Amino acid sequence: MFSIRQKRAIADAVQAILRVTEHPELPDGEIRFRLRVEGAGVLSWAVIENNGAVPSPGLNPHNEAQDRR
Repeated sequence: MFSIRQKRAIADAVQAILRVTEHPELPDGEIRFRLRVEGAGVLSWAVIENNGAVPSPGLNPHNEAQDRR
């Protein structure tokens, strides 16, 4: 559903939002998370994890083609 660039940007934004909370239970360094995004169609979904969890992401040509940037 998202390109690798978009997933990395979303992961960075989620990381920043969580860090701003200054919650005492958050770890130092990278925060591990998994976000599932449901698209409009039944087969349209994405799982986005913190960038450190996916050092070498698989490339999906369909998703990359939809990234207009």
